[in-house]
Amino acid sequence: MAKAPAKAPKTVTIQQVASPQRRPGEQRATLIGLGLNKMNRISTLQDTPAVRGMIAKVAHLVRVVE
Repeated sequence: MAKAPAKAPKTVTIQQVASPQRRPGEQRATLIGLGLNKMNRISTLQDTPAVRGMIAKVAHLVRVVE
């Protein structure tokens, strides 16, 4: 029996639009965990519940790029 073609994992692309300065250290650490640390950086990650939770935590500092 032939294997079904593997599906590419869904991804989400986010861009940092605000500075983490004068924010709690937890939010700065979350940005670093998302692969962001400077303004206008873009990061593409797998769309998992954990990543969605991290995005929600710093939603005021990032935007989801379509």
